Amino acid sequence: MDDGDLSGTVPVEAGDSVGSPGLAEFLSDTISGCAGAMTVRRFRGGQSNPTYLISFGNGRRLVLRKKPAGKLLPSAHAVDREFRVIRALEQTKVPVARTHLLCDDETLVGTVFYVMDHVDGHTFWDPALPDLSPAQRSRVFDEMSRVITALHSLDVSALGLDDFGKSGNYMARQIARWTTQYLASETEPIPAMNSLIDWLPANLPPANISVLIHGDFRLDNMIFDRQDLTVSAVLDWELSTLGDPIADFAYHMLTWHLPAERLRGLADLDLAERGIPGEAAYRAAYFRACGQPEPSERNWNIYLAYSLFRVAAIRQGIMRRAVDGTASSRHAREAGALARPVAELAVKFAERACNA
Repeated sequence: MDDGDLSGTVPVEAGDSVGSPGLAEFLSDTISGCAGAMTVRRFRGGQSNPTYLISFGNGRRLVLRKKPAGKLLPSAHAVDREFRVIRALEQTKVPVARTHLLCDDETLVGTVFYVMDHVDGHTFWDPALPDLSPAQRSRVFDEMSRVITALHSLDVSALGLDDFGKSGNYMARQIARWTTQYLASETEPIPAMNSLIDWLPANLPPANISVLIHGDFRLDNMIFDRQDLTVSAVLDWELSTLGDPIADFAYHMLTWHLPAERLRGLADLDLAERGIPGEAAYRAAYFRACGQPEPSERNWNIYLAYSLFRVAAIRQGIMRRAVDGTASSRHAREAGALARPVAELAVKFAERACNA
């Protein structure tokens, strides 16, 4: 799968209710500046919540994000939580799109949905950034580091998000949650996942502070300004909650440990010649900016193993939807098939933790 398979938009499929006249009338009545004929196209990327570009004849452009159709796993696809956190972040140093409304009238598009502004800019899918210069690549990585540091430094109480997640035992609760999600979506046995389900609860890192975390902080979940490559908006807040910032950051840093060919990573590339910071330097810069000590190598590898376990569980959920015929992307089966190799990589980090 190349970037062309993930970028841009495609026409909506026949029978997709997002293109209904009722939605056009609803948006025109409730959001200012929506005039003229409405056209709808679906964004290619993403495996979870279907996302659409809504364009009006007068040039107004919006983005609609909704739950997928069909039977869903408990607590998954929570677009109402996405809407809440994006709205709370609108006046912070974490850039997000401006939200307009959350609608729970399922007669309009078949599910709950929310609408936000369309943010123009670059979305990069390949972390090697082949079309940029070394200086531009360095800029992109500096921006990602700046934004995730800003996110983890926010005052949750001031944002009105004290109840956005449970307090305490974050890692234990997350491992239990993703174990449940994985088992509910299992389509074939993956021995590596069974090993991790046993090993992770017995090897938790020390409890850490609780902050607002994104849960899926990746390069392709950001829009970059076309001129100066600053982050214009962070997208896809479905997995956001209150939790351990090191877990959130370790997930973000999986890119450095994944192979380029199959998992769009950086592990087998010469980063210095590309202007991309190495894993150790990028990690040290984050902890220095946050004023936190770096975790031990044992604990860092536990965080990486946990992060890959999450990815594998998410991939398995995609495979389940592909099997059930409710997947959001035509690439769902290909994406879901990665659950096994990702879980096997997670076991390698668990082994490193045991040997540290």
